[in-house]
Amino acid sequence: RQLLGWPRQRQTASEMGIARGRLQEERRLWRKDHPHAFVAKPRALADGSQDVLNWDCIVPGKAGTIWEGGRYPVVMEFSEDYPSKPPVCRFGKDPHGKPLFHPNIYPSGKICLSLLDAEKSWKPALTIKNLLIGIQALLDDPNNNDPAQEEPFRIYKNDRAAYERRVKEQAKLFAGN
Repeated sequence: RQLLGWPRQRQTASEMGIARGRLQEERRLWRKDHPHAFVAKPRALADGSQDVLNWDCIVPGKAGTIWEGGRYPVVMEFSEDYPSKPPVCRFGKDPHGKPLFHPNIYPSGKICLSLLDAEKSWKPALTIKNLLIGIQALLDDPNNNDPAQEEPFRIYKNDRAAYERRVKEQAKLFAGN
């Protein structure tokens, strides 16, 4: 226990809490092995420490798809209830401040994916790596049964060529991340 003015020793997993301990372990494993071109790291704080409950990530567009070339920023927000509850994941806005153009991405950027839904497919054994790979797969394979944004959903359903043009243009906007 910390006494007034005494330096704090490194916390044990139990002192850290289950969520923080799990996220520290995931960070360690990610640094050893992660998919090419993906980025996932706890947010850096002004004092040089890390906020393990908030991660800044990059999901690359999959090669050979209309998303290729884009590097899409994703924020993962974990609660102290992780891994019992999934993180909230949001895509960042494009350079013009617009949300990601995709049928399963809310205007807020929140990702509508069953893996991230505690009532659907969430399992505590899922890792950050699993989630980011799932998010990448969702980009090129939207779920028509769970639309989150009206315009991309309508265009995807009614004019696939127009949808593909929009996504390819968007990939260029996200190429510099």
